[in-house]
Amino acid sequence: MTRTVMVDADGHVLEPRDTWQKYLEPGLRERAIRIENDAEGVEVLMVDDQPHLGMRGRLAGLGGIGMDPGDLLTTGRLSYEDGCPRGGYDPAARLSVMDDEQIDVALLYPTIGISWEGLVRDPELATAYCRAYNRWIVDFCSHDRRRLVPIAHISLMDPRGAVEEVKRARRDGCAGVYLSPDPPSRDGRQLDDPDLAPFWETVQDLDMPIAFHVVARSSPGLLAPWTGGAPNWMSEVVFSFTFLAIDVMAAFTSMMTRGMFEKYPRMRCAVLEAGSNWITAWLDRMDHKFEVMRAFSPMKLLPSEYFKRQCLISAEPDESITAQVIEHLGADYVIWASDYPHIDASFNVVGEIRERLAHLPEDAQRKVLGENALRFYGLSF
Repeated sequence: MTRTVMVDADGHVLEPRDTWQKYLEPGLRERAIRIENDAEGVEVLMVDDQPHLGMRGRLAGLGGIGMDPGDLLTTGRLSYEDGCPRGGYDPAARLSVMDDEQIDVALLYPTIGISWEGLVRDPELATAYCRAYNRWIVDFCSHDRRRLVPIAHISLMDPRGAVEEVKRARRDGCAGVYLSPDPPSRDGRQLDDPDLAPFWETVQDLDMPIAFHVVARSSPGLLAPWTGGAPNWMSEVVFSFTFLAIDVMAAFTSMMTRGMFEKYPRMRCAVLEAGSNWITAWLDRMDHKFEVMRAFSPMKLLPSEYFKRQCLISAEPDESITAQVIEHLGADYVIWASDYPHIDASFNVVGEIRERLAHLPEDAQRKVLGENALRFYGLSF
């Protein structure tokens, strides 16, 4: 029987609080991302000397797997490190967690890194923040480059800097690119803005997949009219937490409908941490709207055809109809993720995802559990 390789296609690290102070170029270290206490003694994430108020006193909630959310999200009760299991920041400990969880390979994404882009207005600083993180994650993964796979963080705030940094990160061994779906992270540019064309051409030529992933934004974003004024702030947290997926869905839909997959036919895109069970209905809807508006669209193929040519989507272990989605969509287009060590992650995810897929043919299970991710990112194990 062929052994099933288990690939966590979206695991996370928890960057040590001094990452940017150590890895930024010396001339920029005074502006490093850092964690400090404010005038009231409450811990806050500082980005270019500006506080990320959405996380004030709640930085422990950036990690927190297996912990009480009430403790993690109560202002000032816990510190950032209190929510950081050792596997989030120590590569040897991460490998031990992966062994316990029966995970062979983990593609690693940032955590503080998904939090800062909306606060930065200096394009060169944004690239410098990315460059510092990318250097750190490559060092982290050097502990075992076969099992720990670095994904580069690239900011599109600085289009020319993004091109140079993605080339440098590829030379260092990064296998893919994390992009924020949030428009402020690219200074409000649309994804087909001519300024960004050199970046898309570069990732296509580098054979380096991009991925949109949810962000911990500093502003309400797309759902601003629906937030604010709740008598119980926790009810708003549940609302906002649920709708984190909307940014990813919007970015993916924009890439599709603006003809980006037509213009860049070798560019590959992963859709992460937005769930997967919506994708077949969404592709059906896009196909129908495209057929109605075909005369006005830059697309030449159906959206579902572009998706199958160039995209993957990540399933979350607790989704209830993933197997049926795979049967409808095809086993070549789905991967899975643990989201370790975030507040909404859990342990025994391999057992859970295996149970969800149990009635599928073995070859389909192997694809979803590991082979698709290895193929998509050009990895071997």
